[in-house]
Amino acid sequence: MSRYDNMTYLRCGKSGLKLPLISLGGWHNFETPDRARELTLKAWDMGITHFDFANNYGPPPGSAEINFGHLMKSDLAAHRDELIISSKAGYHMWAGPYGEWGSRKYLTASLNQSLKRLQVDYVDIFYSHRFDPDTPLDETMGALSQAVREGKALYAGISSYPAKAVKKAAKIMEGLGTPLVINQSSYNILDRWIEGKVLEETADAGLGMIVFCPLAQGLLTDRYLKGIPHDSRAASPTGFLKSDRVTPKLVSVLQELNSIAASRGQTLARMALGWILKDPRICSLLIGASRPQQIEDCVAVRNDAPFTDEELQNIETILAKLNPPATSVTPVEAAVQSTTKSTAKKLIKLKPLTKPSNKQAI
Repeated sequence: MSRYDNMTYLRCGKSGLKLPLISLGGWHNFETPDRARELTLKAWDMGITHFDFANNYGPPPGSAEINFGHLMKSDLAAHRDELIISSKAGYHMWAGPYGEWGSRKYLTASLNQSLKRLQVDYVDIFYSHRFDPDTPLDETMGALSQAVREGKALYAGISSYPAKAVKKAAKIMEGLGTPLVINQSSYNILDRWIEGKVLEETADAGLGMIVFCPLAQGLLTDRYLKGIPHDSRAASPTGFLKSDRVTPKLVSVLQELNSIAASRGQTLARMALGWILKDPRICSLLIGASRPQQIEDCVAVRNDAPFTDEELQNIETILAKLNPPATSVTPVEAAVQSTTKSTAKKLIKLKPLTKPSNKQAI
């Protein structure tokens, strides 16, 4: 049996690109060469062909791409044509006015740097990591189109764009002859901000939707069923998952959701992934595993039974107890979703740009 028999591959929107049901991201889990190798080779053996990065993934920023790049010259050297490697640019990466957001200057420089770190001639997908309200969307999309035309990327994508910007970006790229193929946004059973317009505009434009944080940074696993473990993300003084989010009400809801998962013969994590995959517009789930066993459990979702109507209604009833509903939107993600750069800068504590604001309408 080949590794590809272990995985289901779904078409990405209307494009010819197929992505594995489960993809592996390198946000905060590729910080050392040994960890990157262990997770990558486990994922690869299980048929995961898509590995997702951004210029600033680490810590420190850039280290995730560097560590994966070592593998591209060793364990994976003979398999480049079997892999989908993606990178993104949009967040702060270096000092000065050209080290973040969506200008052609920044995106082009960032991609060139990522190619060097990854030790590849091209990435399969290059994303604009967040919408920039101060840079004309034509410029941002023009930079993505240029990357494709120069052969530095095979496909172009956007990440965490608001619905109106998704529609406009897709139209611009279609006019440039290098259509967008994919949209990447946060989405899980506790964070449903893309439901409605974002998903609709993504599908209407013919894009595939790949989602990150499908397990809400670990909340939708068995880690928090009894509160906050001392060695968990929420217990750490750094990071985006804060301890005050793990309230007694949320823990109670997680326990009830876990009971439904147990009745289905699943872990809570697998049920949470399956809940997302019931939407046919989703083409892949981007997980951020820290242990090989987590990858195995996530991949097993491909064999799980579909939900009954009663199960789905019970899940909605449980979630309704979170009033208002819980959200896994972090300060950084909130900044992404904001269409006002001044608000975004306040949320993620960036130093103000020296250029005057000239916010574009979308």
